Amino acid sequence: MSHVPYADALGKQDPQKVIAATPERLIELLDDLSEQQLESRPAPGKWNLRETIAHMADCEIAWGWRLRQAYALPHAVMEPFEQDDWARAYAAYSLAEALGCFKSLRKWNIAFIAALTPADRAKTITHPVRGKETLWTLVEVMAGHDLHHLAALERGKRPVAKVRAPRTLTQGYREGRIRKAEKQLA
Repeated sequence: MSHVPYADALGKQDPQKVIAATPERLIELLDDLSEQQLESRPAPGKWNLRETIAHMADCEIAWGWRLRQAYALPHAVMEPFEQDDWARAYAAYSLAEALGCFKSLRKWNIAFIAALTPADRAKTITHPVRGKETLWTLVEVMAGHDLHHLAALERGKRPVAKVRAPRTLTQGYREGRIRKAEKQLA
């Protein structure tokens, strides 16, 4: 087993493809869920679906900083963060805000990652526990983290009780709860 977090979740998948697909996958998983479904906890002390998206947005901030540290600094040391401390503020964020933040930052980070040369990917950063890792290892951890949370979201998603007539993709796009919220933020 690898010492790299989420390596098992990523397996042999291309991390760039995984991180690029995550925003749309999140929308698919969350589209048309009720407020009750978004706010219910899978177990006491566990994050609900909205809080999980807020966590992913927070992590995107951390990934962006870490990637750029590894890229720019010759002897960068990764600053860890305690996710539960950051999570104390999650009640302040709506699902639309959390998802909007995640999507914007992810788009920015994807563009950064796409511009990396092989030499850039090999640059190192020191993790305080795991030791030296490459910039590309951060991308792999990022992708594995996405897959970990996507699987948890899939498990935590409750079936929608109402029966709906089949919709076209365009109708689903217009009617989707998430997409409506995104329009309100725009």
